[in-house]
Order: sequence, then C-alpha cells, then structure tokens
Amino acid sequence: MIMPPVFEIDGVVPVIDPSSFVHQTASVIGDVMIGKNCYIGPHASLRGDFGRIVLEDGVNFQDGCIAHCFPGGETRVCKNGHISHGAVLHGCTIGRNAMVGIQSVIMDNARIGEECMVAALSYVKPGFTCPPRQVVAGIPATCKRPVSDKEVDWKTRGTAVYQDLTGRCLHSLRETAPLACLEERDDAHQLKVPGFKPLK
Repeated sequence: MIMPPVFEIDGVVPVIDPSSFVHQTASVIGDVMIGKNCYIGPHASLRGDFGRIVLEDGVNFQDGCIAHCFPGGETRVCKNGHISHGAVLHGCTIGRNAMVGIQSVIMDNARIGEECMVAALSYVKPGFTCPPRQVVAGIPATCKRPVSDKEVDWKTRGTAVYQDLTGRCLHSLRETAPLACLEERDDAHQLKVPGFKPLK
C-alpha cells in the first residue's frame, strides 16, 4: 500500500486507524485523529497544526477538502459524516450522518446537526447552529426546511458507497503506468462499483 505524507509537529503525531484509506496526495499534519473505515481523498488537507482535527468512524473526506481551525480549536466530523469535494471546514462540528455539499464553507464554532444536508456552495457563518435533519443552504446559509426520510436514506446509501470505496482502495489501488491504447485493456477488468444515482 502507498502511504500518504503524514507529518508530526511539536511532537504530536497523527493517528490513523489501519482500516481507513488516506490517498497519497493528501496531507495529514499534527493533531489529527482518523477513526475506522474512513476515506480521505486526493489532495485533501487535514492541518492539525493549530488545533485538533477529528474524523470519527465511517467519515468520507473527499478530494480537495480542507480541515483547519484557530489556535486551540477543534474541527470534528461525527460518525458517518460525508464531506463532499472541495469543502472547507474551519473550527466547526458536523453532526452524525450529516452531509456537507460540494465547495461549501463551514466556519468557526458552527454546529451542523445530525442528519443535516448542507447544500453545495453554501457559506455557513461563524457561530451558526442548526438542529438535526435540516436542509441548510445559502450565502450566508440558513435552515430552509426539514430533511425528508427519502433524503436521509439517500445520503446514508451514498456514504456507504464511500465506505465501500475505502475497502476497494486498500485492496486494489496502486500506482501504475497507463496503457498506450484502448485495445490493450482487458475487458474482463471492470470497476466494482455499487449502484447509486443522484437524488431526484
């Protein structure tokens, strides 16, 4: 398995459960704790150089995501949290089984309740708090409506797809040279992807 760059600072070493996958282009620095069965995507940055970054079990932290905080602060993503491509978390808490949409920004001391869904491109201002199961959207973001059972089920299944990807990466992702043409590819090899579609 290819190991990611992991850095200690001030004698503080990150903790990564061996059942989790961290892409080799991600950066993990200092006071970072990654629980079981987490997926950390390409170019993600977990900077525990000012405060603590905690990803609880089953979290996916996708490509280009950033977690950081002010000195002495903490950024926490609770169990089965789903942090989509390019999101920025700064000194906030994301509740259990919640989702943060693509390129959203969640600021200091904000608390996103469990099973909430933050819409893509939202800006959650410092100190914002929302109760469980709310759709959060806008600039600045506000609670728009309750999350439906159908939406919670869809989000939970989407997180399970990333938990499956963790295992796929641990077992089969490896650096390789590309093939020169399509004819060289063996059609017997196909991606083992579980079925999952966008929410309608």
